This record gives sequence, C-alpha cells and structure tokens, in this order.
Amino acid sequence: MTTTVAYADVAGLAGTDLGSTDWLEITQDRVDRFADATDDHQWIHVDPVRAKDGPFGAAIAHGFLTLSLAVKFWTELLDVTGVTTKVNYGLDKVRFVSPVKVGARVRMSALVAEVAEVPGGYQLTVDQTIELEGAPKPAVIARGLYRFYA
Repeated sequence: MTTTVAYADVAGLAGTDLGSTDWLEITQDRVDRFADATDDHQWIHVDPVRAKDGPFGAAIAHGFLTLSLAVKFWTELLDVTGVTTKVNYGLDKVRFVSPVKVGARVRMSALVAEVAEVPGGYQLTVDQTIELEGAPKPAVIARGLYRFYA
C-alpha cells in the first residue's frame, strides 16, 4: 500500500513505518536479463542444471539484482506530491543476508529512520528490508537515502 504525503509534510515522516510491498517472484528470465545487463554470467545464476549441484541447490539471483528491486519497491511504498525532483541518493549500509533462489518471492518493508533538511529539499534515511517469503532471515537489509526537492 502506498503512503502519499505532500512535500510540506515530509519533515514529519521520521519514525513512519511504510509497511510492505506486494510479493514479487524472482524468475530465471529476470536473472538472465540481469546477467546480460551486468555481464555477470556466473553459473550459480544462469545455469539452473549445474546450480542444482551447487552450494544452494538451485540457481540464485545476483545479490545486486535483489538490491536493485529496492527502487521498484520504494515507489510502491511512498509517493511525495508537490516535488520537482525525486533522487535515489545512495545507500549507507547493505547486507546480503540470504540467497534468493529462482522461483522465490520477495517484498520490501521500510521504516523512515530520519529526515534531514538539505539545500532545496529533504533527505530521508530509510531502513529497508527485502524479505524472502517463508524464510527465517531476509534476503537484503539496506539503509537507503532518498532526496525530495520542491
């Protein structure tokens, strides 16, 4: 569910739990397209037959593929109206906690940890967890930085 706020209300978002996105299945096609885009064709990702005998028992998504989904998921969680520019400013901390097997489903939950004024706008520091359906540990934890300019 998307939280929609006006730019004038961004300063008050610190501590806001934005909830979770819908689940998204990680397909072999998505993994293969990411491999093509990044020139990372390691067999653990793109050879499901060989990967069955690998350390995870199946092909797995690239860690950076799973992390990159934070961009898609972020837009599902928060919409700030009345801005001229929205910027993905970066990440402070990232951990790839659990491998994501092809066929698994992931989603992201987020908590706005901090809001700070920056020249011309606000920066949100957001604790993001990319969850792995049915797993005891998440796939990725990251602290994202997002800027909104009026």
